[in-house]
Amino acid sequence: MIPRLYEPCGTPHGPLGEALGRVVSAEEVLTKDTVVAYWPALDAYLLDGEASAWTAAQWAEHLEDPLLEHPFAAGPAGDRMAVVHLSVRLHPDDRRLNGTEWSEIAHRFARAAGFENPRDTVGCRWIAIQAQSGRLDVIANLIRLDGAWQDLPANLLERLAAEARRIEQDLRLIAPAAAPGRRCLTGSVPDASSQLAGVLAQLTDERSGPLAAVRGLIEHTAHRAALQPGTGPDIGHRLELIAHRLHRIQQDLDATASRLTARPGRLPAVPVVPAAHVAGGHSP
Repeated sequence: MIPRLYEPCGTPHGPLGEALGRVVSAEEVLTKDTVVAYWPALDAYLLDGEASAWTAAQWAEHLEDPLLEHPFAAGPAGDRMAVVHLSVRLHPDDRRLNGTEWSEIAHRFARAAGFENPRDTVGCRWIAIQAQSGRLDVIANLIRLDGAWQDLPANLLERLAAEARRIEQDLRLIAPAAAPGRRCLTGSVPDASSQLAGVLAQLTDERSGPLAAVRGLIEHTAHRAALQPGTGPDIGHRLELIAHRLHRIQQDLDATASRLTARPGRLPAVPVVPAAHVAGGHSP
């Protein structure tokens, strides 16, 4: 089980589209088989079964609402990048999990990340999406119901990795192998494959890579275009499609980089893949 943490952003549309593997739609209803978990306090605001009839766009609006309801809430760095996205992938040879097991994993990662506290009645909105084989995505808004900003733990990556190891033991899942050759590479001269992989890694880096920066600008423009009167929803939709295609290119390049550095017969896996650090994280 490999957790991955993505760069925080100012809208949930990109993370939700990535979790679904397609553009967020106002027509597609996300059933309980897809939205396998969400913040516990949501049930108090809904009629029985109401959430199971929400579309993908409605879930995105639900996650975005705190940004509109609390326009002056800001993070430790003074920004409004309140949407946090983490994903977890199972080992390719793991057994197929049921909805209850996915829900348990979602709640455990939400607690490890600080999104959920059973004693907190005014915490963060978050949802968990299971739409792709062997993958779970958790998306949260750090602006709490009381308008305060939920700080993330400073050791968030370590906490996610530790929780992944506990879940593997509890649910009898396969643990990833240690990264091949990680220790013996220190001080060695990189070969041609490693050099090429390094170039690709720079291109696909979610924190500072050029592709991530361009994709972020496109997603932001798409969101603003959708809110502009007279622009029409088709422009925002087309921009979202472009951003989605660009992200697929990033994923293909990232997979290619992994193959360049993998040893035959070994899986290039590490306990946690920090797509980006969360700026300004502090212990809650």
